[in-house]
Amino acid sequence: MQKISYRIIIVGTSGSGKTTLADKVAEQLKISHIELDSLYWEPNWQAAPVRTFQARVLKALRSSCWVVDGNYGKVRDIIWGRANTVVFLDYPFRVVFTRLFIRTLRRVFKQQELWNGNRETIQQTFFSTDSILLWMIQTYPQRRQQYRDLFQRPEYSHLSFKDFGRRRKMATKSLKKLLFLSSLSKHT
Repeated sequence: MQKISYRIIIVGTSGSGKTTLADKVAEQLKISHIELDSLYWEPNWQAAPVRTFQARVLKALRSSCWVVDGNYGKVRDIIWGRANTVVFLDYPFRVVFTRLFIRTLRRVFKQQELWNGNRETIQQTFFSTDSILLWMIQTYPQRRQQYRDLFQRPEYSHLSFKDFGRRRKMATKSLKKLLFLSSLSKHT
């Protein structure tokens, strides 16, 4: 029986649920979860140098099975070139913004530590051009078209693309079913 190599990338706008879904998939399939934000952000919200970020990603991708969440163009070719499935979480603006707003407030008021000691703050969230809420508002429309365009590029023709569109509650269930069916087809 052939062992399946799950190499999944979950993409979508900020707040779409990439990390949450990746956690669930990693747990169910018993594979590693690679959160790109944890490899990108240095202390004090400083971005890692591009070469450092790329080296961290390459190291994390060494295992044969993984699920990655994130949208960093600086490492897209590295990850997508090794992946076999891309899941696009393309939910309505109001759903994503509401979820992101609630998540951000929870992180601010609980002073939740994120990556390398970073925490979201009231100042950063509401009074800064670095606000994750502002970022989501500015990038949401472009992100949708960007992924539809990327899915058509010949260098990514080896990938299986799954667009969960408006079916937010079905994403986990649909992905489980797709992975199960994919495993059956590998064994026949």
